[in-house]
Amino acid sequence: MAFNIIKTGTSHHKAMKFSSMILVLMIPVFLLTIAPLMGEQREFVLSKLEQPLYALIVAVTFTVGLLHFKSGVQVLIEDYVHGKMTKVWINLTIALSYILIALTLFALFKIMI
Repeated sequence: MAFNIIKTGTSHHKAMKFSSMILVLMIPVFLLTIAPLMGEQREFVLSKLEQPLYALIVAVTFTVGLLHFKSGVQVLIEDYVHGKMTKVWINLTIALSYILIALTLFALFKIMI
């Protein structure tokens, strides 16, 4: 019985390196623009997030961060979880990542309209 196994290690590695480079640029920008809003009044924070630049910073940082999380956790699961549960955990991780991305973008969209 031959199994047709597709090796995806190289693509995961490239995706992780690319998302890491984007995050190296985005995290300082996020910390300098969004972090100072912590503790501010709700109306002030919402007024900032209504601005396209602030919303874009949050959207890109969260999206790239969650895609990086998805790739990293998928590699960990492939390496350390064996048996039938491997695909279940990978699919749950992928679903969680995309759900959180969608919720982030939906929340930003609701704030901006």
